[in-house]
Amino acid sequence: MALRDTSLPEPSGPVPPAAGPGGAAPPLDPADRERLLSGAHHDPHALLGAHPVPGGIAVRALRPFARAVSVVTDGGRTPLVSEGDGLFSAVLPLEAIPEYTLLVAYEQEEYEVHDPYRFLPALGELDLHLIREGRHEQLWRALGAEPMTHQGVRGTRFTVWAPNARGVRVACDFAYWDGTAFPMRSLGAAGVWELFLPGVGEGVKYKFEITSQYGGRFLKADPMARRTEVPPDTASVVTAAHHEWGDAEWMAHRGDTPVHEAPFSVYEVHLPSWRPGLTYRQLAEELPAYVKDMGFTHVELMPVAEHPYGPSWGYQVTSYYAPTARLGSPDDFRYFVDSCHRAGIGVIMDWVPAHFPKDDWALARFDGDPLYEPGNAQRAEHPDWGTYEFDFARTEVRNFLVANAVYWCEEFHIDGLRVDAVASMLYLDYSRDSGQWTPNQYGGREDLDAMAFLQEMNATVYRRAPGVVTIAEESTAWGGVTAPTDAGGLGFGLKWNMGWMHDSLQYMSKEPVHRKYHHHEMTFSMVYAYSENYVLPISHDEVVHGKQALVSKMPGDWWQRRADHRAYLAFMWAHPGKQLLFMGQEFAQGGEFSEKHGPEWWLLDDGYCAAGDHRGVRDLVRDLNTRYRATPALWQRDTSPEGFRWVAVDAAEDNVYAFLRFDAAGAPLLSVSNFSPVVREGYRLAVPEEVTAWCEVLNTDAARYGGSGVTNPDPVKPEDGHIALTLPPLATVWLTPYPAPS
Repeated sequence: MALRDTSLPEPSGPVPPAAGPGGAAPPLDPADRERLLSGAHHDPHALLGAHPVPGGIAVRALRPFARAVSVVTDGGRTPLVSEGDGLFSAVLPLEAIPEYTLLVAYEQEEYEVHDPYRFLPALGELDLHLIREGRHEQLWRALGAEPMTHQGVRGTRFTVWAPNARGVRVACDFAYWDGTAFPMRSLGAAGVWELFLPGVGEGVKYKFEITSQYGGRFLKADPMARRTEVPPDTASVVTAAHHEWGDAEWMAHRGDTPVHEAPFSVYEVHLPSWRPGLTYRQLAEELPAYVKDMGFTHVELMPVAEHPYGPSWGYQVTSYYAPTARLGSPDDFRYFVDSCHRAGIGVIMDWVPAHFPKDDWALARFDGDPLYEPGNAQRAEHPDWGTYEFDFARTEVRNFLVANAVYWCEEFHIDGLRVDAVASMLYLDYSRDSGQWTPNQYGGREDLDAMAFLQEMNATVYRRAPGVVTIAEESTAWGGVTAPTDAGGLGFGLKWNMGWMHDSLQYMSKEPVHRKYHHHEMTFSMVYAYSENYVLPISHDEVVHGKQALVSKMPGDWWQRRADHRAYLAFMWAHPGKQLLFMGQEFAQGGEFSEKHGPEWWLLDDGYCAAGDHRGVRDLVRDLNTRYRATPALWQRDTSPEGFRWVAVDAAEDNVYAFLRFDAAGAPLLSVSNFSPVVREGYRLAVPEEVTAWCEVLNTDAARYGGSGVTNPDPVKPEDGHIALTLPPLATVWLTPYPAPS
């Protein structure tokens, strides 16, 4: 039984006779009694526990279904008198409140326990002050379920923010989800309720039983739960961290180079389906090794915070502080992150502060009133997803989210947060028609509260977690997404370049004969390439819901589609900006992403894969990453115009693009893409005069990748400031000064 404390000595000495009616404590005020029993009392500690009264010390306990209750002191055991409805009391003939325990007898069993109502609050005034101010940057240490030693006794402190509630009780699995015995006390203006339950430890399942100001009573999962049951079960679970980290070197050096000046090549993964059936610890043995072998610098995880509906892929979060229990415990997830770091792989995770689902056991109308969502129903409703938006104007809600961002970085050593759906937060009229939104105080459409929240989140994360990067999925032309907050920007480190993604995929979907009419779609990105610090994303969003897998977007037969796929990836890796590629696209799977079966790994099997087919594409991606990481020109000046120069920008008739990239010392790399299905012999391109010879270091048409084998095998020397290349069909080639760096 969870409340059993076997460390207590057995009661000794003579057992006094049962107290008569005169031994009962003074009766409770009828109104107090009714509120206490109905779960609507704000201060149960004033009614329960031990208190001085005329004639001694009154002890009162609330133990529903108990047959008898006694109080145990050094002087022996004193039975309490039943007052009905599970209330028991007596007056001890003592001058001061003693150390005591309760002996609770049920039909078949008897337990000796500490009385929860003899303990002082286990939450300090500073915590409450910071919560009121919305400035508690480690909020998870103040709210939720915290195993601890309090007044010399082991147990768990339960705290929850529910300012509109008339009463809150703790309901646990060991009490059959009846919260009657464990009413919490209000700690005042902060709106926080608290109860220390001695003897309760890790593994106990719990919820909060809330009585609203309207008299309704309902069970809610803990918003600050750090562990949950496995969905579809919804209880919160008491937990504590025990993992011993082995990534000290990684953590000490991950921020040595600013991310925009460092190699940053990301493999995006849906953890539950990357290898279906694997746990966090099993994934820790396979995924870091795979990502390292493929040469990616980081793995990005689609949301891992707990969510009730698996096919939502994690974007409908109900427990923001708990890694999904589908794959293991929080310590198992720590082990996974640790394994990635020890393999030299950074871990980015999707974070979803734009909206939350309406499940009645979770955040929605948490204490009977709108709390995490705005009180204005029109403003609270997210028009696209049938969810609620957060109330960014409320300090406690902002604190909940800012602290959550810090939590993942500090408690799980996460290296980056990719913030989902930023545009839907920034605009008051996002997906809303005229009359469905109210302008801000200046008459504009910008959500100033959301802007302030994002600035606060970014500033706090960068201050508290050196080396972490925040990444915005922001699909509009909002200015200053990656500008510093002190300059009026939002303060993100990087931004997904949705415009580049849309335009380049639009171009690649065209038959080569028509591409000349869309030539600008591959060049327009350079008009704004240095307005923000960009990531080029080919993410899960681009390979679902009928959009087709990347290779299937390409025109032509299977050979042409794979050739286009390879050429496009090499163009992407050479383009200014960091790279992100979703799982399965690294070996050109043809089917859309499905969370049910994950990537089509069977395409790589010996019995299926022809030489240079899917394996060839995977080999190319590995080589792209290897060459990328070894070539500072491809990443060192991503955010500097001096790091890029067009060589062929207007060759629309040829479907050719050529440009130079330069590192900080001026060393160049030349990238040339031929998006037509014909070989172009002797294609002349102007090159820097100081380079005396060029050598081909990567060619997506190489036979080992599944190409036709048209290459430039020998060093190419300039004549009159130009070189003449053989351009393979539907291919991208990279050249560097001869001899090629190792």
